[in-house]
Amino acid sequence: MKLQMKPHRLPGVLITFCGLDGCGKTTQIGLLRSFLEEMDISVCLTKQPTDAVRQSEIFRTYMDRPGHDEYDYRALSLLCASDRVQHSNRVIAPLLEDGNAVISDRYFYSCPANLYARGYTDDRWIYEISGFVPEPDLAFFLDVSVDTAVRRVRSRPDERGRYIDLGLQYRLREQYLRIARANGGVVIDAGESIERCFERVKAAVIGVMHYV
Repeated sequence: MKLQMKPHRLPGVLITFCGLDGCGKTTQIGLLRSFLEEMDISVCLTKQPTDAVRQSEIFRTYMDRPGHDEYDYRALSLLCASDRVQHSNRVIAPLLEDGNAVISDRYFYSCPANLYARGYTDDRWIYEISGFVPEPDLAFFLDVSVDTAVRRVRSRPDERGRYIDLGLQYRLREQYLRIARANGGVVIDAGESIERCFERVKAAVIGVMHYV
């Protein structure tokens, strides 16, 4: 499950966060942004897939409803992959060229994780597409139990009644861990305290950004 992403060789640094909804990405990204800005480092936050996909009918169908018979999941996966290629090369790459630290909430890793978690384990095209995406300098995978992740999501006032496919969450967690191991990702136990998690994030970032 090694993805053949392309090294970007640009002045900036690309840091990505992946994991289940409720794993704590938003919190850790916010802490990292503050830490880097205190060091007078220019930080740009971004998110994948972009709103162009998130607001589409096919995406909302898979996110909000249990019945998906009218759509082939490969169609959504291809849509998301296309969006990530466009966004990575036309938004993220120019920011890196300008020397920014770019922090992305989710990245291309989510494509194979979701594809395989849904049973499309023989699809190899996702590897070919990954070759058109800049490789992160540091890829964090926040790991948390499914029960904890779901509890955190349900604690959000606007998501208390959100549809969640529990079986899919267990499979997604497994796939994220496999992808992290195969691609040199940094797995963070997000079941620990926020402060302890961030200490691990900060230590990894300092190791990559030698001028911090």
